[in-house]
Amino acid sequence: MKRLYTLSDARTLPLWRRPSSLLFVMAAGMPVAFATWSALLNNFVIEVANFDGSDIGWLHTVREIPGFLAIGVIALIMFIREQVLGLVALVLLGVATALTAQFPSLGGILTLTMLSSIGFHYYETVNQSLQLQWLPKDRAPQMLGWLLAAGSAATLVAYGLIVLTWDRLGLTYNTVYMLAGGFTAVVAIFAFIAYPQFESPEPQVKKFILRRRYWLYYALQFMAGARRQIFTVFAGFMMVELFGFEVHEVTALYLINLVANMVLAPVFGKVVHRFGERRALIFEYTGLVTVFLLYGGIYWFGWGVLLASILYVIDHMFFALALALKTYFQKIADPGDIAPTAAVAFTINHIAAVFLPATLGYLWLVSPAAVFFLAAAMAATSLSLACLIPRHPEKGNETVFARFVAAPAE
Repeated sequence: MKRLYTLSDARTLPLWRRPSSLLFVMAAGMPVAFATWSALLNNFVIEVANFDGSDIGWLHTVREIPGFLAIGVIALIMFIREQVLGLVALVLLGVATALTAQFPSLGGILTLTMLSSIGFHYYETVNQSLQLQWLPKDRAPQMLGWLLAAGSAATLVAYGLIVLTWDRLGLTYNTVYMLAGGFTAVVAIFAFIAYPQFESPEPQVKKFILRRRYWLYYALQFMAGARRQIFTVFAGFMMVELFGFEVHEVTALYLINLVANMVLAPVFGKVVHRFGERRALIFEYTGLVTVFLLYGGIYWFGWGVLLASILYVIDHMFFALALALKTYFQKIADPGDIAPTAAVAFTINHIAAVFLPATLGYLWLVSPAAVFFLAAAMAATSLSLACLIPRHPEKGNETVFARFVAAPAE
């Protein structure tokens, strides 16, 4: 039985064994499997499994089902500590990723996608909960920025190796998936063995909760999930289908994204701390409206690959500002609500993700531009919601309407 440390007791441990260090280890381990899977996916399914827009839509619908069911984390943490559950999920992500190329058929790819997605979404649910429990509010934006940068740095190494060795060494999809997934699984096993169990200062509610005063957070999560699907599913697919990008070219684009994240994520953390969640999210969603409108213009007006590549990088950069949504919730939440609400929020975030990829896959066959114009409308809706965040959110001041009406208790 491992010794249980409170966060205050953990300060006596060596720096590398403290809770914040564990967060950095996990932040560096997870993206190697997930991001490698993502970088190779479009080429893999087109070249090996002959996917079209409808098939890729169904694949991402299957991938998002575990996210929709992330609420199951609430039941699991009744019996398993969050820290342990997160590491077990990370092992599952790694193993499933490693086996992806072993089953190059529609059924095989969907099955392995489902398993890796269970690992990814349950890990992410727990990881977000632990971040908000373990990081102090006054340092959370900056620390979240550094955690994003750490993940980008680890993935940068993996992508760099793919770009430099894919053609030179004649690598196969199976080799790369095995190495990337195996690395993530080994990191998770190491973290389980090397780190003690940490006790959060506030006991977490271990039941399903929906609180009316969190309604704006729920709405923003729903719209964020819908917008994310457009980029994740169709932006990269466009680069391969429309412009004929090969594996090393797609990975090179990802490398640019990673370098930008390494540099800008800590900066964005400071920006959120300095200017607040409201202004940061308004800036993000204004930019996204513009990006998606230009994406649609690529198909309508035949704009070239350079603009598409620039938009892809800019679009990806805005993901770093998602930390503002995390810290907004951290400021308005009861401390004991963080774990169950992380699970509920993940489920809400994935409601649209379950039906949008498959539905928009059929729309893509008719008009790819319409898919991106719809995404612009979603980003505009998010922009309207972000304007409802107060300048200084806190419990009892969750929205700009709080000054006019008494906040409900539940």
